[in-house]
Amino acid sequence: MSLLTRVDKPALLRRLFDLACRYSGQILSSTNMFGPLQDAGSLLQVLTPALMTVTAGVSPQEVRSDREFRGRLIESAVGAHLANAAATGECELSYWRDRGQEGDFVVKARSRLIAIEVKSGRAPQAHVGTAAFAAALNVRRTLLVGGDGIAVEDFLNRHVAEWLASSRAPGP
Repeated sequence: MSLLTRVDKPALLRRLFDLACRYSGQILSSTNMFGPLQDAGSLLQVLTPALMTVTAGVSPQEVRSDREFRGRLIESAVGAHLANAAATGECELSYWRDRGQEGDFVVKARSRLIAIEVKSGRAPQAHVGTAAFAAALNVRRTLLVGGDGIAVEDFLNRHVAEWLASSRAPGP
């Protein structure tokens, strides 16, 4: 789809835009989005996290005090960073889910797979979903962004290629 594609159903596009901003970085069943469509689930990801705050109508103070919204905003910022790298051909981006276990982001470059888990607060270094993904698909490495892992700011200030290139996380 190009940017010049005619929109035949603007009401549907507005609804999708609203849902993407409200549920960015989350898995949302298309049945919940569109009713009769039969899809196991779709990951919604806005490429500009500011759209989430605009459509939610929250102030910066409200974002800081709402841990759940702040967590979704941080995960969406990381996802947008990764999605922009994927759009330039640096990598491929997806997510992994199997039997209730999930990995926030799966990044593939050449034959390397990296699992990325995003946490907005203090979190343990090991996560069940990330460990299950790593075991199932033989990932090269896993990264924890936020929490007690790589600072979100550090992750966002580096090109995704830098995280993919090394066998260990670069220092700040």
